[in-house]
Amino acid sequence: MKVKRSKRRQLLSAGLTVLFAGCSVFSAASLSQEALDAKYIDTRQHLQTIVPQVGSIGGEWLVIGLARSDAFGTNERAAYYQRAVDYVQAVGSDRLHRHKSSDNSRLILALSAIGKDARSTGGFDLTAPLNDLSYVTRQGINGVFWALIALDSCDYPCEVGVREQLLSAVLTAQHHDGGWGLDETGSDPDMTGMAIQALAPYRFYDAAVSSAIDRAVAWLISMQNTEGGFVTYDGLTPESCAQVIVALSALGMDAQHDSRFCINGKTVWDSMMTFAVDGGFSHTVGMDYNQMATEQAFYAMTAYFRMLSGKTALYNMTDVRSYAVPDADGDGTCTINDATVLQRYIAEYIVCLSIPQQRLCDLSGNGKTDINDVTMLQRLLAQ
Repeated sequence: MKVKRSKRRQLLSAGLTVLFAGCSVFSAASLSQEALDAKYIDTRQHLQTIVPQVGSIGGEWLVIGLARSDAFGTNERAAYYQRAVDYVQAVGSDRLHRHKSSDNSRLILALSAIGKDARSTGGFDLTAPLNDLSYVTRQGINGVFWALIALDSCDYPCEVGVREQLLSAVLTAQHHDGGWGLDETGSDPDMTGMAIQALAPYRFYDAAVSSAIDRAVAWLISMQNTEGGFVTYDGLTPESCAQVIVALSALGMDAQHDSRFCINGKTVWDSMMTFAVDGGFSHTVGMDYNQMATEQAFYAMTAYFRMLSGKTALYNMTDVRSYAVPDADGDGTCTINDATVLQRYIAEYIVCLSIPQQRLCDLSGNGKTDINDVTMLQRLLAQ
């Protein structure tokens, strides 16, 4: 059944309630903005001295953080892209790992961050394997989160129904307490943060998504410890703080000033800063610099500062995309027929668009599909 205009307005209103939930509950932060700014600069300057390779640590997450903070120059982007092409060609397959689809998702995100089309990398389409749900789910719900985040980073086209299945899988995996975990044994702040990041782009278009996010945020609030941090299966880590900060930033919520995330005068930022060391962060309080912890803390800071400055979310890389991909008819391409379908949908003429299709076609980003999106799509196609 097609969502009528009045219903879409209700969903938009519900989404805006989530988006601006923190705006009326501001509190004084114990961590000064100057201290946070200084740590951001210190970490960025150190990370800029590292030559990123293809890989989880010292690779894609580093590239994403630097590129999204506008600290990754043209020459550095070109050099990294060539290394990525060489790596993919050496693997010789569009599946970079036999069992871990997140290897594909991670590289898709890094390539998208530097303005490259992940569908054409060394002769391979890195998004193609994410159409295979058996491959994506082989890694567990973590693979689902990152497949959806990667596909949505630049609104990459995929096979009919794939986005719907991924979105449904994320919602189905939510625990009764509102969180997510690696399995059914319990919820975890890291996984809950990642789930919110995957759901965030859909919060304006579906009441079930909006409700799931509300429950997840409530669970995170209940799990914050007396020092403002979040304890995971690995104990208290800066990585858990980072995932929560990225998630809240994707929702437009200020993790530094929202009183609901302030315990005994301490916020998640205070907790993460207890891991600060020269040039970055440690994984354990009192220990030395750790590259993984530093990369995650840095891209969390980047996500936060992007939110404060009104830029697109950390993983919403449509701001550097150079091609149009809205796919209203579900054929995997963007053509003038998509504009026709949109016009019929807006006129409520027996055309149904799924929640993912509505999101993809909302080019104006106002939380609904309207005639402005048709105009924008026609202009994109005419370029």
